Amino acid sequence: MKILVTGAKGFLGKNLVVSLRALGYDEIYEYDVDTKESLLDKFCSECDFVYHLAGVNRPEKDSDFMEGNFGFTSTVLDSLKKHNNKAPILITSSIQATRDNAYGRSKKAGEDLIFDYGRNNNVKTYVYRLNNLFGKWSKPNYNTVVATFCHNIARNIDIRIDNPDAELTLSYIDDVINEFLNAIKGSPTKNGEFCEVLDAHKVKLGEIANLIYGFRNSRQILSVPNMSNEFEKKLYSTYLSFLPKNEFVYDLKMNVDNRGSFTEVIRTPDRGQVSINISKPGITKGNHWHHTKNEKFLVVSGSGVIRFRDPFEEEIIEYFVSGEKLQVVDIPTGYTHSIVNNGETDMVTLMWVNECFNPEKPDTFYLEV
Repeated sequence: MKILVTGAKGFLGKNLVVSLRALGYDEIYEYDVDTKESLLDKFCSECDFVYHLAGVNRPEKDSDFMEGNFGFTSTVLDSLKKHNNKAPILITSSIQATRDNAYGRSKKAGEDLIFDYGRNNNVKTYVYRLNNLFGKWSKPNYNTVVATFCHNIARNIDIRIDNPDAELTLSYIDDVINEFLNAIKGSPTKNGEFCEVLDAHKVKLGEIANLIYGFRNSRQILSVPNMSNEFEKKLYSTYLSFLPKNEFVYDLKMNVDNRGSFTEVIRTPDRGQVSINISKPGITKGNHWHHTKNEKFLVVSGSGVIRFRDPFEEEIIEYFVSGEKLQVVDIPTGYTHSIVNNGETDMVTLMWVNECFNPEKPDTFYLEV
């Protein structure tokens, strides 16, 4: 299948093209403002499907809206008709098509043109009135306020919010692309004569800003976003794509002594704490028990033995562990326990505990195994 994508270098176009290629579509005609105009006619003569994403949303003057959103659509359709090419065509419109402004009128004109073209030429047409979009590869101060917020906050640049209670309806780029891929397979989501992207998020501007500030601060407090919240999960993915290239890495505080080290990696109020424990050869750590606190130990390098004992019994339970065979050992409440490095190299253990350490309520009581 030969696929024509106009606006191929834009926010939508980039995400669509890489997704198509990942699925094995290797004949993609990419057309953008810097493409030779003569190639458009060739592409329209050969293509089997058209993604018409090109458009104008920030021109120098209002008259450019109609020229970019209606005029160029006319050019594409004229070329398809010239070659009697009845390839299905998908066009991106906007929720602003219902508004009486220069941009909205130009989008509505493009919609009407496509619908007439489909009816008069027996061609399948898919018209999407898209919400505001957010996601990777968007441009700050151009595509979306989310991109601007992510870019600025990641760089400690001030943002401006006139009305924090202003509500936006946002669609995530991956959800849009998945819907566009359904369309090329002939199964778009229809809503009357229009097609739609079902997954949309209504959120206030102030809430977006607060979440992104929280993402920036999460490195200091070792938190992670609430991944059960779809919008927060998608917004965090977007934020990470805007990190400065020299700031993908951040340091952790290593608590080091003559036994090795202990480093907290993640702290969450609802999912507990993840840490890395390094023990030097011959070192024993632990020898304590908990009332409610419980843990999971996973030795990923080196070798050792984890020992348990019921405080009311003399029997010692042993589990020999090593990085050669990854096994999770549950540390149950009420059992005193220890972990001993019985190898010749440092032993590295990934540790999870169900609650973050609270020095005022440590729930940790010394007792030799």
